[in-house]
Amino acid sequence: MGISMVKITLNEGAGGEAMQKFIKDLVSRIELKKTPDGSGLDKLEDAGILKIGDTNIALTTDTYTVNPIFFPGGDIGKLAFCGTVNDLAVMGAQPLALSLAFVIEDGMEKKDVERIMDSINEQSKLSGIPIITGDTKVVEKGKVDKIIINTAGIGVVKYDVSNYWAKPGNIMIVSGSVGDHGLSLLAKRFGFESKLESDCTCLWNVIKELIKIDGIYSMKDPTRGGLAACLNEIAKKSNVGIYVREENIPVKAEAKVIGETLGVDPLQTACEGRLVLSVDRYSVDKIMKILKKFNQDTSIIGEVKETPKGKVIIETLSGGKRFLESPIGEAYPRIC
Repeated sequence: MGISMVKITLNEGAGGEAMQKFIKDLVSRIELKKTPDGSGLDKLEDAGILKIGDTNIALTTDTYTVNPIFFPGGDIGKLAFCGTVNDLAVMGAQPLALSLAFVIEDGMEKKDVERIMDSINEQSKLSGIPIITGDTKVVEKGKVDKIIINTAGIGVVKYDVSNYWAKPGNIMIVSGSVGDHGLSLLAKRFGFESKLESDCTCLWNVIKELIKIDGIYSMKDPTRGGLAACLNEIAKKSNVGIYVREENIPVKAEAKVIGETLGVDPLQTACEGRLVLSVDRYSVDKIMKILKKFNQDTSIIGEVKETPKGKVIIETLSGGKRFLESPIGEAYPRIC
């Protein structure tokens, strides 16, 4: 067997089409992708599901390399904790516990590591979700940029939901303004004066209220690749068409300005505290009432149709229609 001369690029980790193809190629090399009664790498959702007795258990893992490690509205520690909790929660799972592993660069300020740990501790206390195991490694200076955090999370599935289950007639909802995390982080990175903050937060508090209501089919947090990548993933996995209206998608004025300055589309930029849902139209009012309690910017952005299968159509502010494409990669790396 020959050695491939193709090299990995930043696009393969950015959340868009390039990453999806890269992951599928890698996953194709794994033969055992799920447990007999569960789902796993075969589905490529936010967590794998395994059955233990009569209980469905959700398991997820993630790694965080964000730059800068401290940003408006959060830091790499808060991001790692909340991101892992959210990956369980959007699978309808009550988070039970997390693991935490650090890879730290030799020479990093100890006070910064302690600040990150305090941030994680704060989120753990606020959510009541413990850190029950972990690991720490220190590598030579220059071998890693300050710190990388790896997490895993485990939870009990309380509500069956899947990004393969969106149905024609469903209503699409987003639970707040989009692009806040990625664009606030980029503003910090490039030294822009801005009041925009990351939306980084744990979503379990809102999701545990939502799952008391029937009628939720798909639920996802739009992280890497933003709203556009999230909608396209749901459309492809559910084999449906999704129609959205640009005027209904909440984007903060400052996010628009930063995006225009950097040439970054807020719809293709990471969120870290938002939900995208496809729901039964008869449950919309109850679901919107709950979501509005947590974020007044929650909006009905569109609906699910039969066709064009696997595609997202956006009706623009000028009244035209075009495909809303998933980004190929990310304009700027290390957003999360």
